[in-house]
Formats: sequence, C-alpha cells, structure tokens
Amino acid sequence: MKPYGIHFGIGAVALAAVSILMSVWLHGAAKRIDEAKAVKDGEVAVASASDVKYCSPALKTILRRVLTSCGLVKGGGSRGCQPVEAKNVAAMSGGDFNALFMPMAERAAIIQFESNKADLDDAARTLVDKTFSDQKGASYFLVVSRASPEGSVEHNRKLSEERAGAVLDHLKTTFNDPDLEQEVGLLWLGEEFAQLDQQFCQWKRSHMEQECDPNQLNRSAFVAWIDCRL
Repeated sequence: MKPYGIHFGIGAVALAAVSILMSVWLHGAAKRIDEAKAVKDGEVAVASASDVKYCSPALKTILRRVLTSCGLVKGGGSRGCQPVEAKNVAAMSGGDFNALFMPMAERAAIIQFESNKADLDDAARTLVDKTFSDQKGASYFLVVSRASPEGSVEHNRKLSEERAGAVLDHLKTTFNDPDLEQEVGLLWLGEEFAQLDQQFCQWKRSHMEQECDPNQLNRSAFVAWIDCRL
C-alpha cells in the first residue's frame, strides 16, 4: 500500500473514534442534564416513597393493579373498579385482600356513612382532612369504599361508588394539591367483595363513639396514604 493510502486509513480510523467518543460524551451530558432538570422540577417523586414494614410483595402487586387498572384520577374525572372488576384486580379472596391492610391500622382511617347515604358529615370530613394531611412523603392515597348488605346488589354498587366520589370531591375542594390526579386511587366494592369484619371496629373511625358492628363498618370508605416504592 502506498504511504498516502496508509495515512488516509489511519486518519479515517482516528476520525471515526473521535466521532464515537464525542457521541458518547454528548449522550451522557444530555442524560445528566435531564436528570438534573427532573430533580429541579420535582419529577422524581417515586424516590420519596419509603418501603415500610407493611409494603409486602402482595400489597405492592395489588397496589400496582389498582392504580393502573382502577384507581388513578384522570383528566378531571375519575376512574374506579366496580366489585366484579375488583375481584379480578385483586385475584384473591376478600379475606386475603383485607388482610393485606391489617398492618396499616395506625396509618389508615375508616370514614363512616349513614345507612343508604353517601354524604360526608362533619366527623367524616374532619377525619378525611386529618388523614390526607398526614402524607409523610407517601405517593399514593387509596380510597376503598363499601356498602352493607341491605338493599339490592346493584344499588349497593352505586352507593359505594358515590361514597368514594364523595371523598374525592371533598379532597378536590379542600386541598389545593396540584398532584391530586396522580395520587388518588379509587376502588368501590359494594357489598360483594372484601366486607370488613368485627376486628376492624378497633381501627380509627369517624364515629368511634358509636357502637360498631359489621353493617356499620361496611357503610364506609377506607382511606390511607401508602408509603411503598412501586
């Protein structure tokens, strides 16, 4: 090979190597800029969530399904899973579903409603406000509403949906939270799935002064911030 051919080949290889190195450097720089901007803009909220003791793999699985399939508020409206859908989302028995939340007794609250009603009274509003204000860096606020077995199945489906909606509407009107639509998960269960039993009477309720039985418990919405990394 002639000398100028050898020189040309070496020059081409060097130029290609420089181009590759420059491309890698620019890509890395762009990534670092994006990461810095995300931190500045607060777009890495998931990192603020903590895995506390109740964040079992089973709870995380259910939470992902609820938030993905049923629960997040979208575009000014709301979505939720009705009882039949909820069974599919949970993929477990009602008792097992409720057992997932037992370790959250100190973090959660039960918002009680009058029979056949979906209006929040003063005590319910106070407890919703207190529970929602106690975020402590959590990312997801879960609202799981129910109805007691009185009345038809269809009526109780609608009633539990209205109860979840009442909690959501109150949050919207009370808290100026720009992240609300990415935080709130809704699940309404009617009377058909995961009814609460007597042991939940010991939980924080909006009417602790009243006698408690399963019917009263299930005229309710379970609310809690969940501090789990997903």
